[in-house]
Amino acid sequence: MTRDNTPLCVGGGPVDARLRARVPALTRRVVDRLLAELPVYAALPPEEVAGDIADIVQRSLRLFADVLQRRGPARDDELVRQRESAAQRAEEGVPLDAILSAYQIGTAMGWEEISAEARPADLADVQEVLTHLFVLQRQLVSAVSAAYLEARQVLDVQEHAPRHALLAALLAGEPLEGIARRTGLRPAPRYVAMTLHVAPHPDEHSPGSRARIAARRKIRRLQTALNGFAGEPALTALDAGGGTALLPVPVPEEPAWAALCGLIDRTALAVGAPVTAAAAEAAPDGLPAAVAQTADIVELVRRTDRPPGLYRLADVLLDYQLSRPSEALAGLAELLEPLAGRPELLHTLETYLARDLDRRGTAAALHVHPNTVDYRIRRIARLTGLTPTAPADARRLSAALVARRTLRA
Repeated sequence: MTRDNTPLCVGGGPVDARLRARVPALTRRVVDRLLAELPVYAALPPEEVAGDIADIVQRSLRLFADVLQRRGPARDDELVRQRESAAQRAEEGVPLDAILSAYQIGTAMGWEEISAEARPADLADVQEVLTHLFVLQRQLVSAVSAAYLEARQVLDVQEHAPRHALLAALLAGEPLEGIARRTGLRPAPRYVAMTLHVAPHPDEHSPGSRARIAARRKIRRLQTALNGFAGEPALTALDAGGGTALLPVPVPEEPAWAALCGLIDRTALAVGAPVTAAAAEAAPDGLPAAVAQTADIVELVRRTDRPPGLYRLADVLLDYQLSRPSEALAGLAELLEPLAGRPELLHTLETYLARDLDRRGTAAALHVHPNTVDYRIRRIARLTGLTPTAPADARRLSAALVARRTLRA
């Protein structure tokens, strides 16, 4: 219903320019009202409210100003971010009625900002502004509802998708021919089997629904990061604490270890929490053993207080081997029996060996003088009969520490 190219004016000036100038302050007021009137938005993580939600409010208000400037409806490409936001809210479990209510609140506050300064002479322009507002609101409701329902449909399908059946069959060690017939999917020639442990995000310690929303958001980001590695969806069984993932490996290439380490680094950044993982590459028939091994490695890494990151068997070979049931474990652990009841000596020994016999690095880590480290090392040697500064004895003491941790665990 465009009349001409002259701007719509309310209160003595172009309405689009006035609205655009007030977008930042109006955005803050709209977000505050959403938090006050819609409990589900108040339960969202603060970083999401200040980020995604505020961004969508601001984009929609600016879109309203653009519509008024051109005196025509929004283009389809101008609604992309609103669709993406609706899909994200669907994945987080935010109800559709709350999302539509949020848009209604924003629309109403935008109209109040414009109409408050209207004068009798502005009647024609005010009526046209209201018409454009109704058209834009209809477009937003249509785009947001469609994107939300599409995302929910995808999520519902995924819960019972053949990919989940494929994952379960591979982990159970079923014959490949039977898997293909039953699931309709053919397994990849090789996979990277990965076990992940994800520490809690700070928002997961929040009360009520905010913690649940933060956990669902973390799972979604974890899944997205893993999907991006091989260019196709990973087979996963994930919860907020981590889980199992099978990443297809392109043939004949094998993924570089640095690339897998980069994946875990990006994953930790995406979920906003430390990630400890272990990986092993295997053919389909070797996946049950590979997943069992990576699960053991992650447990071992966490039990021995190693830092987050990606590990393979070679990184923990001694600990892994000594953690297997063996008659030698008790004998190795007994080497440290003379240090029982002397935690400062045990801690010094662990730190000294972990820092490759560096007395100054050990002293800095323990916040003591290097002479204190020397004194404790001499005491350890007198009590155990093994000298930590001697390479052969250091290896035996290191094995004894692993055996002791294994038996205590």
